[in-house]
This record gives sequence, structure tokens and C-alpha cells, in this order.
Amino acid sequence: MATLTPTGQLIIISKIVSSPISLRATSLTSMASSPWLQGAELQVTAGIGLMISTTLAANGAKVYIIGPKQADLDRVTQKYNDACEKLQKSGRMYGIEGDVRLKSEATRLAAEIAKREKYITVLFNNAGILTGKFKRPTEATAEAFISSLFDSVAESDFDHVIKTNAVGPYWLTFAFLPLLEKWKKAGEAEGHDSATMRFVPQIIMTSSMNGWTKDAATGGFSYPYLYSKSAIGHATSSLAHELLPLGIRVNGIAPGLFPTEMSAPGNMDELGVTHIPPDKQFGFQVPTVLSGGTNRDMGSLALFLVANWFVNGTTVLIDGGTLLKHPSSF
Repeated sequence: MATLTPTGQLIIISKIVSSPISLRATSLTSMASSPWLQGAELQVTAGIGLMISTTLAANGAKVYIIGPKQADLDRVTQKYNDACEKLQKSGRMYGIEGDVRLKSEATRLAAEIAKREKYITVLFNNAGILTGKFKRPTEATAEAFISSLFDSVAESDFDHVIKTNAVGPYWLTFAFLPLLEKWKKAGEAEGHDSATMRFVPQIIMTSSMNGWTKDAATGGFSYPYLYSKSAIGHATSSLAHELLPLGIRVNGIAPGLFPTEMSAPGNMDELGVTHIPPDKQFGFQVPTVLSGGTNRDMGSLALFLVANWFVNGTTVLIDGGTLLKHPSSF
């Protein structure tokens, strides 16, 4: 029962210099063939967090990434900042070590960012780990189901996954509210309202198609993971309602299969990009592209949510039609 913890779990945009019209679905990770990135020796933030953060940086955003290992964060931010400089992009990435599961850490991280920035524009809660996997029983007996789904799953699996995937984002959301509110007030001081501000303050949650699936096969056969993603999906809409008086939006992204270390462990290249082997089999169907979504798919969705003024309380499903093939409540 392996636990996979991405190094970049929280993404904070403190400044965006591009206008919504000029935002492009360009990710620095798509430039792997560029000579200044070839042969880089990186142990980097992988997966969806990398897709989002590098796309934002490529489009002029100042991005902070929170993760458990400062050395890993320093390596990835240096290489991609070098790429931004070579490409004459104004965006930059910065890493800060932290444990996004803890209330005390949420308070500390918000205070640390406040020392560096007057405000932030968008907070991405992007934590995601998966453990507590089971194998479907081969016999239709209560004993077989208990052996597969009860005995093989530890209490610590639920504790660890739910605390990371669902509880941590709650602490972080409220810890960073003052910095999001300051962005809104800065716009108001310049005579803008929610309809004319360049970017409206926002919190974006990364949930999963597995928050709505009825087939555990799409969620890696992990009920702790399914429970946690259901929780963050509901939190997105309920927090959006709760924060209406502040004028701070809450939206979500529900990915399906994307090439990450969670979906295809051990297949990450030197740039932190995971490539799904052509012969890898998954226990579910993806009607469109069998190798999953791309950097461009995820990056363009992140840009859409950041630049849009009118979407609030919505989780956008980006799964290639997987839940059209499998039973779900979406």
C-alpha cells in the first residue's frame, strides 16, 4: 500500500501580469526538447501541480509552491525559472517547505507569504495522495469482502489520506483569506469592482473524477482516496456559498487520468513529466485518449478559471469522458 506524496501540494499566485486576453495554454513542461532544459537532473514536483504551476509561470504569473522538501522545490523552481528567463517570460516560481496537512502550518505559511507579498490573487489547493488500496474479491461471500476491503485497509490509511486531501485544504483556505481579501481591496481602491477587476480573488480545489465515481476501479481501488475526493468536491460548493459575502470565489478541478506519479509511478523524466507506458493497463476506460490528459489540457483549464469572472461554486470535470463509461453521480 504505497503512499505517493507530490512535492508541490499548494500553489499560490501572488501576481499576474498578463491580461486574460493574452493568456495562452503554454506550459514550460512542453518545452522539454529545448536545449537549455535537456539533461537537467531534477527530482521535481510532478503531475498536475507541475502542469498548473508551469503554465501559470509561462503566462506571467508569480507562483509559490508549497511542498515537504525544500531541496526538491529549489531544484524545480531554478530550472523552470531559467527557462522563463531564456524565453523572456516574466513569470517566476518560488518554493517554500511546509506540511499542508496541519492547521499550525497553514497559519505559518500564510504568515511567510505575507512577509513577501502584499496580497495573493489565487490559491490552488492541490494536495493529493493515494493509499489503502484493495483487490476486488474473487468470491461473492461476506468473508471474501471483509478480507479484501476491511482487513487490507488500515485506519492510518484513512487518517493520512483524508487529512492531506480534504482537511488540509480547509485550514489553508481560511489561513490565506486575508491575503485574498487584500487583493480584492487593492482593486477596489483603484475603482474596480468584481466586474472590472483584472482577476477576481479565487480559491481553486483539485478534487478528482473519483469524488463522483461509483466504480472504485477509476480511483485506484482506494476507498480512502474516494472518500477524500468526495469531501473536497462538496467543500468546493459549500465554501463558495459561505464566502459569498467576502467576494472570494471557490471553484474546483476534477481530473480523470493524467500522466502523474500517482497514475504511472516510476515513469517520470528529468523534467518531472510522467509518461504513461504504451502497454500500461488501467482498470477503467477512457473514451478519448488512452494515455490521459496533457499539460495543455490541464493548463488551459487552470487559465480559464483564473481569468474568468463569472464561474463560482463549480467543479469542472476534465476526464476525457471516463465517467460517461462508468457509473457516477456527476
